[in-house]
Amino acid sequence: MNLRSSNKILAQAAIILFFFWVIALILLTRPLLSNQPSEVSNDVLQRLTKAVSELESLKVRNQELQWILTNFSHEAQSGKIKGAVVERLRSTLEENSRMPINFGILEKKLIDSPSKEYEVRRRAIYRGVQEIWYFVQQELEKLKKKGHDQSAPELASLIQEILNSGKEHETVLLNDLQELSSMEGHDAWRTTESLALSDLVQRRLHYLQNPVDCSKARKLVCNLNKSCGYGCQIHHAAYCFIMAYATKRTLILNSKKWRYHRGGWEKVFLPLSDTCTDPSGLDRSNWPGTNETQVIELPIVDMLSPRPPFLPLAIPRDLSDRMIRLHGDPQVWWIGQFMKYLLRYQPETQKMLDQAKEKMNFKMPVVGIHVRRTDKVGTEAAFHSIDEYMLFVADFFNKLEMKEKVLVKRVYLASDDPSVLPEAKKKYPDYEFLGDVSIAKGAAVATRYTDSSLRGILVDIHMLAHSDHLVCTFSSQVCRLAYEIMQTLHPDASSKFKSLDDIYYYGGQGPHQQTAIYSHKAHRPGEISMDAGDVLGIAGNHWDGYSKGINERTKQSGLYPSFKAVDKYNIIDFPVYSEVAVAA
Repeated sequence: MNLRSSNKILAQAAIILFFFWVIALILLTRPLLSNQPSEVSNDVLQRLTKAVSELESLKVRNQELQWILTNFSHEAQSGKIKGAVVERLRSTLEENSRMPINFGILEKKLIDSPSKEYEVRRRAIYRGVQEIWYFVQQELEKLKKKGHDQSAPELASLIQEILNSGKEHETVLLNDLQELSSMEGHDAWRTTESLALSDLVQRRLHYLQNPVDCSKARKLVCNLNKSCGYGCQIHHAAYCFIMAYATKRTLILNSKKWRYHRGGWEKVFLPLSDTCTDPSGLDRSNWPGTNETQVIELPIVDMLSPRPPFLPLAIPRDLSDRMIRLHGDPQVWWIGQFMKYLLRYQPETQKMLDQAKEKMNFKMPVVGIHVRRTDKVGTEAAFHSIDEYMLFVADFFNKLEMKEKVLVKRVYLASDDPSVLPEAKKKYPDYEFLGDVSIAKGAAVATRYTDSSLRGILVDIHMLAHSDHLVCTFSSQVCRLAYEIMQTLHPDASSKFKSLDDIYYYGGQGPHQQTAIYSHKAHRPGEISMDAGDVLGIAGNHWDGYSKGINERTKQSGLYPSFKAVDKYNIIDFPVYSEVAVAA
């Protein structure tokens, strides 16, 4: 139940009490108007005494309601409603109305709004099940390999049976956890809160981008053309937007002769502002300038100096509790909100995407996979065969088939290698593959900056983001961009992915740290020890039950059990935009 509804109920309760008191007062004072003075002196005195007593009683009840309202409001904001508050409200109303009050509906609505601690722990259990399976699976695979190496096929076969059975157990357990989450009755709150929180951020961005007087507005100028691919350039624009939000400056995106479209940003996406696109001002400076400088030019994140604290993966303090309560990865949710505002399509672009979706018969359920090859393999990423991706596609559909009948197993396949789609169709005839080989050809380095290439990358990212599940490599900017957009389409899509290599990161980000929640003594080569409370700089998750990082206290670098640490959020004081009202 939101705060506005809670206050409305209490206001109604106060009105009921006042109504009863007014009736009582009328009944008590009526004789004063009708009886003769000689007949009523004693009676009047008694009735006036009683009226004063009623007033005192009402004052006490008013104090009761004020206490309840204060506690109720505080607890509603934190998502925790104490039973004592509800019970005191019930008893107060029953005593004054002389009838039992049924708070069943109210209590149900209160239950439907979970606490932040509950939501965080629920998601931690889900991740914990995944992590224990990563560990068990990896250890059994090692034993199976030893069995093969030692010519013990029976042992290897037995281990494979255990692996198959164990995977089935994990699938059922994860399904049960998701079902339990739905049965608890919090889904409506998650949807409502997701819409409300996103709406607040979008209205703040609209306010920032549409100053009343552009000639007097403080501005941040960002040149879109960075020497990199599409995903990298979009992330560059989002970095500029985050900097603008944090400094409370209107972002002016200079996209003249954009290499992906010579007509500029506005030929593909809606303008960032309806009122302010002029980069001029009374004075101008390179970053950082001063608070009084009207126009500041921003460099690429690699050249940014000094580096402010609000770079990704920082999140704003004023929204942090709501974000952490709502989402499994609030850092990505925050970045997704800037993508949501940036990537608002022009009608022609939206029409092109809708037509592509209809032409390829893009329907749910569908898994999106992105296979990055060409310029990334051997430099920033390792080669991954189509079989590695399809293992996790099969996992998704196996899990889904435990709940419903799946008639068609659809896979949207995006790649910069034209050979991948035909290979997948040949190897996996039980799946229906969606995709376009011509898009893969256009994604090649030699043809990357053409109109057809732009259409192709727009289609790929749109379809990947709108898939039910995403299998890709987070070393790819396209993969991370699709994942960020996916967060804007669901209350929480933080678990709707599988990366074959990196954990999520943002180019040029600040430190990504975790906090050890359990102590650990190193007992294997390459492991590090840690105490509960130690801060760990995480470098990656090996998806085998272990993560790699450095213990900031001991300066040891190595592996530690993933389940023994959680993300340490970088919560920073951003502007609170008090000019934009928070919806009740």
